[in-house]
This record gives sequence, structure tokens and C-alpha cells, in this order.
Amino acid sequence: MQSFLYFLSLSLLFLLSWLQHSNADVENHHTMHPRLDGCDFFQGSWVVDDSYPLYDSSTCPFINQGFDCQKNGRPDKLYLKYRWQPNACTLPRFNGEDFLKRFKGKKIMFVGDSLSENQWESLICMVHAAIPQAKFSKTFKGDLTTITWPDYGLSITLCHNVFLVDLVNKKNVGRVLKIDSIDGGKLWKGQDTLIFNTWHWWTHNGSLQPWEYIEIGGKLIKDMDRLAAFKRGLTTWSKWVELNVNPAQTNVFYQGVSPVHNFGQDWNEKSATCRGQTEPVKGSTYPMSLPPAVGTVKEVLRKMTKPVTLLDITLLSQLRKDGHPSIYAGGFKSHDCSHWCLAGVPDTWNHLLYAFVSRR
Repeated sequence: MQSFLYFLSLSLLFLLSWLQHSNADVENHHTMHPRLDGCDFFQGSWVVDDSYPLYDSSTCPFINQGFDCQKNGRPDKLYLKYRWQPNACTLPRFNGEDFLKRFKGKKIMFVGDSLSENQWESLICMVHAAIPQAKFSKTFKGDLTTITWPDYGLSITLCHNVFLVDLVNKKNVGRVLKIDSIDGGKLWKGQDTLIFNTWHWWTHNGSLQPWEYIEIGGKLIKDMDRLAAFKRGLTTWSKWVELNVNPAQTNVFYQGVSPVHNFGQDWNEKSATCRGQTEPVKGSTYPMSLPPAVGTVKEVLRKMTKPVTLLDITLLSQLRKDGHPSIYAGGFKSHDCSHWCLAGVPDTWNHLLYAFVSRR
């Protein structure tokens, strides 16, 4: 009997060990906390680097007025000089010429809301800085805006889709958020790299809520828990990726959750907002916990069988309370603590994107 129990306990220990390794393999497969050469690029701090920024915003013709903080009169410039420094290694410096070689003849698409636009504009400014004299074209088609460099066969597109799932107008009903449907996904096919993002619009209500009803399981409802709705919608998106993406042809990234800095108590500065902030939070930790959507994103990605690389930008962006347009958003009455100045923090998001692409 004792030998049987001993054998049973050993078997259970072996099973637990196997499950732990199996879970770790799943997380590595989906790059839930992606590492390159054993380094976690998303744990670190911001350091001053006089070689920054990566481009001059005044020479980039693609920046939305709301993101062009210097043009809008922001007087300080130190926020432009910060470089992200991982704790255990150094990010390879962004090399525009190498990027162009890797993506010659390729199609890149950002899909999401205005924070995807933030990152999209950052990347096309970084590319433009590498080839400032190269011819380019800008085209608009419905929800798509595309910058193309014909000499390189490179196109970088923004697909404006704030929920990823469908938002439709139904006759005699109104605007309906169909969280089980992605007919709009047909626009995403044929790309070599896809970078997705959604979250901020799921929290909007009142006059900012763009729908009257949610359709879930074939039924119309007035509202539901927003985090639960987000999880359901993101699961719908994950199923689209599983059915429509061939990993041998298309790399898929998820942008992660970009934080806001509306409340100074989040970084132990009561009564403050992002307005007037000129420096990041020092060190590698942020007083406030991660937004709950971060856990939801990781949970959904963990269950997928197709590889999706998470650009886990939340913590490094939380530290940048100084990076927002604030009152320098260009003609807007309220100050903006959600989007990011360009040049600025989204350049690091793209720097990380480049780091993962360059190691493949």
C-alpha cells in the first residue's frame, strides 16, 4: 500500500510538472510575455538619450493635428528625449534602412481606433525619416487610409475600426454593436503584417457611446458589463484570426492596452492630470495596477492556437505621464490625456515591433 501511494505521489508530481511546462510552452507560443534572447523587453525604465527623437515632427507630413504637440505650442522638449531601456538588455536601435529591406514588397495594416492611428502615424514618420526623398502616395477608401512607397513596394494602411467587431445601422432599431460578428474582417485579408487594437471605445457611454443596442447570441440588449462585452468581442476577433490567418504568410500582433493619465492619484500626485507633466515616472514600477482589460487580452490570446505576439505596452506607457498632448492637441477645448504626442511614446511601440520582426 505504501509503495502504491509513493508511486501515486510521484505520478502526481510528474503530472503537475508537465502541466507547468506545458502552460509555459503555451505562453511562449503565443508570446504572452514575449522574450527575445531571454530578455523581457517590456520590463524597464525610461532614460534620457540625446540622439532622440527618431524623427523631427516638423518634417513628417503625416501627423494628425491632435498629435503634433510641438506645432500646437508645447513649450517643453525633454519628453522627446526619452528612450525605453529594458532592465536586462538593450533594444536594437531602430534602423529604417533595414526595416525597408525586410518589408520591401510587403503590406502592413493597423486595425483599431485612434490609438492605432497614433501608432500608424508614428511608423510612417519613422519610415519617412529613413527615405525623406522617396516618392509616396496617400489613398483613402472607406475606412482605409494607405501610404505607399512605390519604389519599395511597401504599403502601410490604417483600417479604422474601433471595436474590431461590427457596428451597423439597423432600420427602425438604430446603431447596433454586433459582438459576435466580424464582416469587416474582409478588409484585413492579404496583409503580410497585422497589428490590432481595441479597448477605449468599449468604456464610452452617454453622448460618446456610438451604439443604441448590443446584439449578442442573436438577441438585442440595451447594455451589459463592458469588460464582459469586450471579452466577448475580442473572442470573436480571435476566432476570425484562427479561421483566416495563415501564420506562414501573415504575422499578427496585438497592440496591447494604452493607458490614460487623467487622475494624478494613479501616480501618487493628487489633483494632477497629464497637464504640465514634463518627466516620466522614475523607475520600473507604476503605483497603480494594470487596467483590467490587460488581463482580458492575455486570457483571450492564451486560448488561441494561431500565434499572436502581444506588444505589452501598458506598463512602459503608464510610466509616461508626460507623453500626452494635454492642452496641446490643437483646437480642442478639453485636454487630451489618452492619445500621445508625436514624436513620442508610440515610436517605442514601433521600436518594439521592429525588434520582434528583425529577430525572425
